[in-house]
Amino acid sequence: MSNDDGKRAIGKVVSVAADRFVVEMHAGTDNFTFVGFDDVHYVARLGSFLMIPAQSEYVVAEVVGLRERDTGRPDERRDFDRAGSSKFLDVVPVGMLPARGGLFRFGVSVFPSLYADALYALDHELDYIFETQSPIEPSVGLNGAACIPADANRYRVLSIGKSVIFEDYEVKVRVDEFFGGHVAILGNTGSGKSCTVASILQSLFEKPDEHHARGATFVVFDVNGEYRPAFEPLAKVDRIGIQRVVLDGTTAGFRLPHWFLEMAEWELLLQASEKTQLPVLRMALGLTSLFRDNSPEVLEVKEHFIATCIVECFRGADGDSPVAKFQRVVSLLQKYPTNNLNMVLLNRFNPNLQYGNFAGPNSQEEFLEKVRVRIREDVHLPSYNHTPFAFDDLEECLDFAILYEEAHGNRQIRDYCSSLVTRLKSLKDREEYAFLRHSNGEIATAPSAAQFVSDLLGLTGAGATVTKKNQIIILDMNDVEDEVVELVSSVTARMLFKLLRRADPRNRFPVHLLLEEAHRYIGATPSRYALDATKGFERIAKEGRKYGMFVLLASQRPSELSKTVLSQCSNFVVHRIQNPDDLSQIRQMTPFISDALLKRLPSLPKQHALVFGTSVNLPTTFKVREARPRPHSDDTRIVDLWFHEGGRPAGIRLLPENAETKDDDDPDETMYFEERT
Repeated sequence: MSNDDGKRAIGKVVSVAADRFVVEMHAGTDNFTFVGFDDVHYVARLGSFLMIPAQSEYVVAEVVGLRERDTGRPDERRDFDRAGSSKFLDVVPVGMLPARGGLFRFGVSVFPSLYADALYALDHELDYIFETQSPIEPSVGLNGAACIPADANRYRVLSIGKSVIFEDYEVKVRVDEFFGGHVAILGNTGSGKSCTVASILQSLFEKPDEHHARGATFVVFDVNGEYRPAFEPLAKVDRIGIQRVVLDGTTAGFRLPHWFLEMAEWELLLQASEKTQLPVLRMALGLTSLFRDNSPEVLEVKEHFIATCIVECFRGADGDSPVAKFQRVVSLLQKYPTNNLNMVLLNRFNPNLQYGNFAGPNSQEEFLEKVRVRIREDVHLPSYNHTPFAFDDLEECLDFAILYEEAHGNRQIRDYCSSLVTRLKSLKDREEYAFLRHSNGEIATAPSAAQFVSDLLGLTGAGATVTKKNQIIILDMNDVEDEVVELVSSVTARMLFKLLRRADPRNRFPVHLLLEEAHRYIGATPSRYALDATKGFERIAKEGRKYGMFVLLASQRPSELSKTVLSQCSNFVVHRIQNPDDLSQIRQMTPFISDALLKRLPSLPKQHALVFGTSVNLPTTFKVREARPRPHSDDTRIVDLWFHEGGRPAGIRLLPENAETKDDDDPDETMYFEERT
């Protein structure tokens, strides 16, 4: 033990057990305060660490209890003598640290002897315990190349706040472990989750020197529209790019072409039943590509399908009127003509294009004979291949698919599919899905799936020369309902994940999905809406790490989150949580948390949190670094807003529906509704 160690001894070990030690503090210590050679130390904070020498190492012990016992005789005692009482600390061993510095390791292999000194921990020892020493390290060039500039550096650890146990000690997380896995930020509403998210990203992107986090990509699913003021000031030319995309349900904001949806997403969106409606829906989606493909290879298949439907229309077996069926024939031949089946052929036998007005007594049968020769055996209709098509075409193709099934003897299929047709018509008419629907005139200007993902991520170039211009992409979904949030988040995440799975080499372009209010669309129970986003995010949680896709979720109800997603998180930042179900959920998902730590959560103040996981060696409570500027998630100041003089403007802006929300900090755009007295 060094001389400095002797100067910072606070007491002696008076009891040693496998799982707990007792330290008696030196006599005369008042209020558990010790004056060391470097500072005054208060050592009675639960969760603080003591260093106990054992051979050439220190046993690192955590304080879990404190008590005192008066040594005076009971018959002589008038008042409790704090100065003369014996003070004891109950501590539990957590690991070993070499005396001359080195790697901290969990578990205790050498126990201290009785009356060994107990020392308070120094800051550099805390860095070794948390493995956060040397926060800055030299940058490394790509694939071993020389670094430019040669003296550039990068973060190895990131400060996220100040310890509430060790005065002025910065709590830091290791960047590789924190951002190289899934992260959960949990806490009651108003406990500071949004500010924590903003603060962590601000700390990451505010690096003042060369080599900023240019390679980072955060896609923020901002369901409350609160992160714009916190992130936009981070934008710096040639350094950090910020992009905000607004989804308001209209065609003026974010657009998602409907042909980007996978077959399974169509099935869920339209709630197609598995036995009857699903095969018809698959056929209808396949027909959207068939009718737009004019290549010679598919001509025979197209004519077979058209001919089969025309013959069925003249069969007259279902409840539709003959006139309605004849109009289907006209529609087929007008919209999807071929060299052999077209309006010229129909005009030859029915010049007026009216049902029952064929030119001669046998003209209808002669027309049908011309049509029947195009029907083939063992023809396989195409499957859905994401060929762009107008949304209105799907309704028509669904009708033709039902007609095709009727032609093959399934006479009740139209009744079985009536609910599917109704849901498709509802989707076509609802305004909140205007962002999804594309017309014929919009197909030419719509991006491809690859271009859509590239634009969203801010990628430019092609091949090996791809560069990125945006590091934070905010998808603002404040103006849409939860069912639209589920659809957009599910499809967007799936497309990004598909891009990373096909990237070569893989795992070289990390993407983080920041999921605000994650319990709204990654639930523990099946969604009450058509499309359940949970399954897609569960796959990302299980498989995303190997491809470089990570989830950073924030939620106030961990008990309502998918257990699969939560169980895959390797780091947690937990604010105040009081609900017993939520506390139990955290206990089940993270069995290495002690009951003592869980008991702290209901009483944590605002802006305070407990961090634990792979990026920190030991759980620790800290005050979160102040977010500047803050997101739009402040508490409502009821007293200030209720009690004021008469005639004061209400201070809100009444915007028309679908209008973009303005920045609250811009005085030139302030509009308000005046009080009437």
